[in-house]
Amino acid sequence: MGSLLKPIHHSEMAGQISGALLLLTESDFTSAAARLLLLPPITPLTVGFLFLLDDLSLKSRFSLLFPLQSRGFDLDFKLANDPGIAVKRYGATWFGGSLDMGGVLEFVDSGHDLILAADSNASDLIRNIAAECGVDFDELHRILSAVVIDHTSYAVSETEGEHTLVAADDFIQSDVILGSKKIKAPVLFEGIAHSLNPENSLVLKILSASSSSYSANPTSKLSSPPSLSGTAISLVSVVQARNNARIMVSGSLEMFSNRLFRSGVQKSGSSHKYGKSGNEQFITELSKWIFHERGHLKAVHVKHNKVGETEEPPIYRINDDLEFSVEVFEWSGSSWVPYVANDVQVQFYMMSPYVLKTLSTNQKGLYHTSFKVPDVYGVFQFKVEYQRLGYTSLSLAKQFPYAY
Repeated sequence: MGSLLKPIHHSEMAGQISGALLLLTESDFTSAAARLLLLPPITPLTVGFLFLLDDLSLKSRFSLLFPLQSRGFDLDFKLANDPGIAVKRYGATWFGGSLDMGGVLEFVDSGHDLILAADSNASDLIRNIAAECGVDFDELHRILSAVVIDHTSYAVSETEGEHTLVAADDFIQSDVILGSKKIKAPVLFEGIAHSLNPENSLVLKILSASSSSYSANPTSKLSSPPSLSGTAISLVSVVQARNNARIMVSGSLEMFSNRLFRSGVQKSGSSHKYGKSGNEQFITELSKWIFHERGHLKAVHVKHNKVGETEEPPIYRINDDLEFSVEVFEWSGSSWVPYVANDVQVQFYMMSPYVLKTLSTNQKGLYHTSFKVPDVYGVFQFKVEYQRLGYTSLSLAKQFPYAY
């Protein structure tokens, strides 16, 4: 089995989902599903969520997540060990039968989104799913019950405790991913550390630990330096797969809880106390990105023709002057709006780019350029390959016969 996350080298394995909240989402970009909802076929569409829990009593701990329904989504809750899990929408099966790693990864490879939140009881199944996404949970948490500790950036409380309730505010600097409104209050994090696989270029840190943090058992003395410490620790990470499916991985299940959503927070070393933590804003804004309510691009109306003409010719000849244009739009959460950038390029391509041009824009979504056909015989393509932080990638190719 191959994955759009990275090459997979594993046996199909089933397991327990203990110590985790697994949220699977049906983000459907197919015209069939869109037509059924009477929406434009090219509208990003997230219509349903499946919460997989190891205990349905967890619902009451995470009820503040349920306003997702106010954003137009359907919610469903199931036990992760339910042998009859089979979720269908519009005649298509997400996955069926008992939960296993292959099924979850196939779900992502099919273009669907995933939120994985673990805690110190995370099972091998959860760890292995995360690892396939480029996220490696600290091995010591399983052996020594290690969690994230920070004696500098902890949340002040009446009982100081072991400094395992971290006040984190080292966010990725990206309005596309976290929204344009600054998250002022620190996020409360209580859980296990993870690091990013350096061989996986698709995974990003969204919330990093401070330089004073480390992973260890808070009740034991350190006999050796911790294997994971400082900014090498990621608290929350995301992956955008090559098919634009999005995945969020958190080492804290409690971060999503009503308790930490409602809690005030004062970071050690600061005199300012916030009446409410940044958890709700952080998770709400990040979920908008995960569910393609933000950062989703589409390209339409790819056109090319000779200068002075309007119709696409059957062939181009050497030294012909041609024009190329494409329209690019961004989903705003409710409608398509023009995407404005100065770095969209087109390649005139045969084995390698013979022409590479940066497209001009009218600031209304239209990108265009003109150039002369090179003095080379062959079959060429117009190619647009666009990848920018936080946005879905665009990959367009249009081939045409080119004779002489």
